[in-house]
Amino acid sequence: MGLRVHRAISWIGRAEACGTDDDARFLFLWIAFNAAYADEREFQVVQQGERASFLEFFGKLAALDTDRRIYDAVWQRFSGPVRLLLENRYVFNPFWQHHNGIEGFEDWKDRFRAAARGVAQAFQSGDSARVLSALFDRLYVLRNQLVHGGATWNSGVNRSQVRDGAEILGFLLPIFVDLMMENPQENWGRPFYPVIDDRG
Repeated sequence: MGLRVHRAISWIGRAEACGTDDDARFLFLWIAFNAAYADEREFQVVQQGERASFLEFFGKLAALDTDRRIYDAVWQRFSGPVRLLLENRYVFNPFWQHHNGIEGFEDWKDRFRAAARGVAQAFQSGDSARVLSALFDRLYVLRNQLVHGGATWNSGVNRSQVRDGAEILGFLLPIFVDLMMENPQENWGRPFYPVIDDRG
């Protein structure tokens, strides 16, 4: 846990030094998120899906969040960046599947509306893990757009989703790290890239 937190904090610090470069800030914050949650199982031959790993991590955080800091942080921002991101079709994976000609996604608009209803229900019931799962599904699409060259650096197109994504990660990641530090007895998984001492 100490190594995860140390690495995550280092990347959060780097993100804060980015100033107005939202693309770089988002990417550094995503690295911080990976440092906090990624488990060695993801690098083994039989991989878990990324979404399943998210759910497991968020479920653990939500169970430990007795003060409901995650829920309050997301709820306070719901009318702002979180809501805008969840309402943005350009970070909804079925939208891109459809526009890239992949069969079975002609109903992306229905899925989009169903996802919105699911998030609203999760908010009403206080299900932080489900809200985070929906939110990070969208952030993951944005991450893919940036990491895989599907966006232009500092582009004038769809700037709001990058800015909002960076803002959301920027306020949630410190809460995640705090919860991890407050609960060192929990099994946070083994980092796949531990520090190796080659001197011996």
